[in-house]
Amino acid sequence: MRRVIGIDIHRTFGEVVIWDSGVLRHAGRIDMTRTGLEGLGKGLKPTDEVVIEATGNCMAVARVLSPFVARVVIANPLQVKAIAHAHVKTDKVDAGTLASLHAAGFLPEIWTPDVATERMRRLVARRYQVVRHRTRIKNEVHSILHAHLIPKCPHADLFNKRGREWLSRQPLPDDERVAIDRHIRELDRLEEDLVGLDREIAQGSLESSEVHRLLTITGINLAVATGLMAAIGDIQRFKSPQKLVSYFGLNPRVRQSGLGAAHHGRISKAGRSHARAMLVEAAWAAAKAPGPLHAFFVRIRATRGPQIAAVALARKLVVLCWHLLTKKEDYLWARPALIANKRRTMELQAGLPQKKGNRRGPAYAYNVKELRDQERAVAEQAERTYERFVEGWKSRRPKDRVRERLNPTRLE
Repeated sequence: MRRVIGIDIHRTFGEVVIWDSGVLRHAGRIDMTRTGLEGLGKGLKPTDEVVIEATGNCMAVARVLSPFVARVVIANPLQVKAIAHAHVKTDKVDAGTLASLHAAGFLPEIWTPDVATERMRRLVARRYQVVRHRTRIKNEVHSILHAHLIPKCPHADLFNKRGREWLSRQPLPDDERVAIDRHIRELDRLEEDLVGLDREIAQGSLESSEVHRLLTITGINLAVATGLMAAIGDIQRFKSPQKLVSYFGLNPRVRQSGLGAAHHGRISKAGRSHARAMLVEAAWAAAKAPGPLHAFFVRIRATRGPQIAAVALARKLVVLCWHLLTKKEDYLWARPALIANKRRTMELQAGLPQKKGNRRGPAYAYNVKELRDQERAVAEQAERTYERFVEGWKSRRPKDRVRERLNPTRLE
């Protein structure tokens, strides 16, 4: 007879409850250290199953206990809360709930990534934090200039060499000048950190065929491709593109009851927030380049506005990623010179040597204007084909859809 061990883990301790033949037994507390977890593991049976909730240290707990038991299950805490609501909530009750739900087969389990995917997730998350911190500092500098009626910088980038020279000539109080100098030093330090993170991410993605395949999509660069693959892990765990869209929280909330029309609201925003933010960023980049994705963005923007169009395009990118990864095919309207340039950039970020002299790789074609124009013309032709394909589409009102479900015959 198998046993289920539920552990309600905290920062410094864990509460242990054992489910055995339908009976819950409290097993006390353990220290949330490697020594304490190994001591617990040595007292368990090889046929036992351990259940914990997804927290900041759950992966480390699972790695320590896995050699001692048959399986370590990590539960989704939000779904557990929705299933089992208790008026009395203690650590022992929570641990017992985890064990009971798993024993009954009702535990909402999450997918556990392998070591390489978990490492890439950490790198992508750290890079996202560094980029957000850098953006916040730049906004603080702009707010200082705005507070003192300094006009907009005439140069493209306020923080490059020419922009900094212009910034140094602006009339500002001494304390504000000191603050800006401090922000500039912080930006330089963050830039060094970002270069190091990009190098580690590129080195871990050089041999990934999935990352190379995602780079063929318009608007997706190395940071977005690696972020998506770190979040997805194994594409086979998503049986349909809708499952992947829901995983990234880009599916709209739906409310429907009885025979009434379904009301679609805002997106659910479930899942990994920084991956969703990168998808929206990639959508804005894809909307600026010629091709079917640009035509899709323009069509949605005409009726719903640019913000909703960008989110809709991000959802379209997720569906496209699912099909490419599942079928192991590249994007049909990929621009070869641009893709070669993306891959060469990834190689340089990874620290590979530069190709000097007369050796010209496939990325050289991106520097030839005639070749770029040819590829752009093909993308524009694909965009016009998409426009002709959808020009006959007519949107139907929600009431018409409900009537069709009730009466499958053609509406008059």
